[in-house]
Order: sequence, then structure tokens, then C-alpha cells
Amino acid sequence: MWADEAALDATVRRIDDWESSIAARTAQAQALSRQIQALTGNARSPDRTVEVTVDSAGLLTDLRLDERTRQHSAAVTARQILQTTLAARHDLLRQVTAITTRALGADDPTAAALVASYRHRLDPDPGPPDADR
Repeated sequence: MWADEAALDATVRRIDDWESSIAARTAQAQALSRQIQALTGNARSPDRTVEVTVDSAGLLTDLRLDERTRQHSAAVTARQILQTTLAARHDLLRQVTAITTRALGADDPTAAALVASYRHRLDPDPGPPDADR
């Protein structure tokens, strides 16, 4: 009968450990989600005439144009806005990568999947996988 009780106790301990592990991972995921949702990406054009802010989804939330943009054609300004928005998204991706790596570890498959998902959404043309960036 002792062997059965010992096996039962061991099983209960394993279940308790498993439950604690799940609860810890859930809390960690929720904290990471809150941190990522609070992020914004920011960038300025090289000539500092365009400033862009994107939210945690990479959507434009603020656009500031310096008065000097009036000296440029509309096409030049439009191109600067697009390039600066992409730079702001890269800034966001850099932050997401840093926070995720810090929270989950560089070798964690969940971290890699999360970063890959953001990269796919934020960088429409990432180039070849081995391209230097």
C-alpha cells in the first residue's frame, strides 16, 4: 500500500509542478504582451524634415512634417514619409526583439516565432534570409 501512496504523492507533485509552470508561463506571456503593446517605433528622415511614430502593430500614429518639406516636391516628401515609416517599423521590431529575448531567452522557440511574426508584418520586403542588414 505504501508504494501506491508514494506513487500517488509523486504524481500529485508532478501535476502541481506542471500547474505552477503553466501559471508562470502564462504570467510571463501576459507581462510580455503588455510590454509589447506599450511600444512605439520612431524615426526621422535623414534631413530631419519627416518624423514618424508607429504603434505596437506598426500602424502610423503620428506624422510630423517640418516646414522645409515645402521646398520638396510632393513625390520626394511622399517617398520620405514611406521610408521614415519603414524605419520606424524597424525601430519597433528592434524593441520587440530586445524585450522578447530578454523575457524568454535568445534560444526560446516561442521568442523566435514571435519575432518572426513581427518581422513578417513590419518588414514587407525583408530580402534574402542571409542578406546583411
